[in-house]
Amino acid sequence: MTFQDLYRTLEKNKYYIFSYEDILSFYPQEKKGTLKQMIYRWRKKGWIHALKRELYELAYPRDFTIPDMYIANRLYSPSYVSLEAALSNYSIIPEVSMAVTSITTKPTRRFKNKHGLFIYRTVKRTMFTGYYVERHRGFDILIAEPEKALIDYLYFKTYRNKKFNPEGERLDKDVISRLNKRKLNRYAKLYNVDLKEFHAYL
Repeated sequence: MTFQDLYRTLEKNKYYIFSYEDILSFYPQEKKGTLKQMIYRWRKKGWIHALKRELYELAYPRDFTIPDMYIANRLYSPSYVSLEAALSNYSIIPEVSMAVTSITTKPTRRFKNKHGLFIYRTVKRTMFTGYYVERHRGFDILIAEPEKALIDYLYFKTYRNKKFNPEGERLDKDVISRLNKRKLNRYAKLYNVDLKEFHAYL
């Protein structure tokens, strides 16, 4: 297998981000030891970049401009984009988040690479819901519904009896007022989040 062979296969199947297991699924005859040597050489040449241990992206002959939210999904699975990243996507908070924040059932993690910082917050499996597939620049991304993103956010803001000041969060009341109240209440019950103090926003 040459890099040109791999590139054509990955591009054809839209595997712009890939792991060893992905390569072996296309080339089962390859030995992992040999593949590691190839990966090392291709990284040295700048043809691929490492996103984390054993996860890579194609960088040559062209940059695919992969959305950060798609990278977040691939970096740590299962996960879906939520919290500040999703709230910013829905204009519930005004600024673009400095990190891509996600929800997972696995242990809390942080990853940093050339694309930026990726943060993962842990919830119980019963709370791992309320997300869907959204299309971003040709990529399918798992992202929280706006109602779930807001409840995820409120939960972690009030976690362990922390004080929460809605006025200080610059939440957009107009956008929040248009959210589905039934969904908000259903997701709030999952976390046992009391929405009474947020009635001015809802």
